[in-house]
Amino acid sequence: MKSIYKFAFLGLLALGTMSSCSDDQLETSPTTSVDTGQLMRSTSKAIGALNGIYRFFYTTGYTTGWQHEEFGITAFNHVADLEGEDMIQQAAGSGWFWYDYRFDVKGDYTHNYGRPYGTWNFFYTIIANANYLIAADATMEGDEKEKNYIVGQAYALRALGYFYLSQFYARNYIDHPTDPCVPIYTEPTVKGTKGKPRATTADVYKQIDSDIKAAIDKLKAAKTTRDSKSHLGLGEVYGLAARIALVEEKWQDAETYADNAIAEAGKEGIAIAAVSNFLGLNKVDYKNVMWGMKIVSDQSTQYASFFNHMDADMGKYGARARIQVSKTLYALMGEKDERREWWNPNDKNNKTNGYQQEKFKFSNQATFEGDYILMRIEEMYLTKAEAQCMQGNDSGAIKTLMEVMKQRDSGYTCSKSGKELAVTTNPLIKTGSLREEIIDQRRIELWGEFGRIFDLRRLHQGVYRSSDQGHPSSALVKGIDNKDSYKWVLTIPQSEFDGNSALDPAKDQNPMD
Repeated sequence: MKSIYKFAFLGLLALGTMSSCSDDQLETSPTTSVDTGQLMRSTSKAIGALNGIYRFFYTTGYTTGWQHEEFGITAFNHVADLEGEDMIQQAAGSGWFWYDYRFDVKGDYTHNYGRPYGTWNFFYTIIANANYLIAADATMEGDEKEKNYIVGQAYALRALGYFYLSQFYARNYIDHPTDPCVPIYTEPTVKGTKGKPRATTADVYKQIDSDIKAAIDKLKAAKTTRDSKSHLGLGEVYGLAARIALVEEKWQDAETYADNAIAEAGKEGIAIAAVSNFLGLNKVDYKNVMWGMKIVSDQSTQYASFFNHMDADMGKYGARARIQVSKTLYALMGEKDERREWWNPNDKNNKTNGYQQEKFKFSNQATFEGDYILMRIEEMYLTKAEAQCMQGNDSGAIKTLMEVMKQRDSGYTCSKSGKELAVTTNPLIKTGSLREEIIDQRRIELWGEFGRIFDLRRLHQGVYRSSDQGHPSSALVKGIDNKDSYKWVLTIPQSEFDGNSALDPAKDQNPMD
């Protein structure tokens, strides 16, 4: 089956027989021609395969072109942010991400580069490699706790892969559970593996839930400390579970998982931090970072990197296709809100658009260094607050929200109630509910980190854009204000139809509009 077995095996052989990675970097070197059976034989070698998957999270080259907008998982989060209303790309530049911003990438499905193929290939590569680690659980030699540590993360990574695929290739889970989503593979795939049809969205989430449960069980039985913040520990898997529970609208689960994530993170000294303590958002060793990719200079992808697209001070792409915050979102902050430092309304390059971003900066411009932050503890508090609100616990939700806000805005207060949301994000039809307030603070706090369109999908809201917010006229796309729009759903790459006889392009391709 061409669409699956061609995915690179990411087993990255650790130097010597190292069984863990350092906090400074993942000590690995890539290979695509490794004996998988040999690599999975022992925990001391399988850790290299696990590190290989994480290395892939900040690697270019998973398609045949367009690598400047394909630099690992942050590229997909960036796409999801640009598809919302809060992030503005001021100009087309060389075209990188411009067509995502304008919802104009679906036609790229015919070739092996661009968004439809790149997204499919990236996450199925993670899934395929996680499947090898999971399959080795029964035969892998070594310390049992070490094995649980490795296999537990593999289950979590497989869940993450299907979670992202479900949000890019199908409509939202709650409104459309029986819609076709993506094929499910849970065994190692080799040449000749028979392709599978698209599973329903409900079935994909059933698999995600099963994998998350397995990951939690394994990591509970694993060694107590993780090797690096680049690895998923028990707390971070609870964090992923909380994200998934929000999409599934399992509010009690979301609250419990967020609570557990906060508790586990606290054991590592991770806690909410003042804005001044994590400026640039570029180091995993900040005390509020739960999960992120530590990237040293010789592993930097330089021009093809998240920070090169964001940091205008570098004078490169971030200065030619400036990323800005909408005027509407900026206006939601109080005068004393320290997060105002993340954007500059007085930048001379703002023109008639939004306000220049200052939130994401290279930690070292000379060496193109900057770590990719994938989960912060503040997200868990905001998740818990929303879940409490949705269960009718307004006082508890406000108390949880204030845990974040007391370190953001000394003048902030909240006495709202209720959980109503408008059908679109039009600022003229806001409901004034507590849930809306929590979501607004989430929008500000996680701008550029999480992917706004992911939240909009689960919130059943259409995207509202206007020139008053700062969006260029070419970004005022029709139809995105419909929560059920297929504009948000990627096309399946032609290569999948060519290699998978279980799929029929006439029946299984997603609508173009």
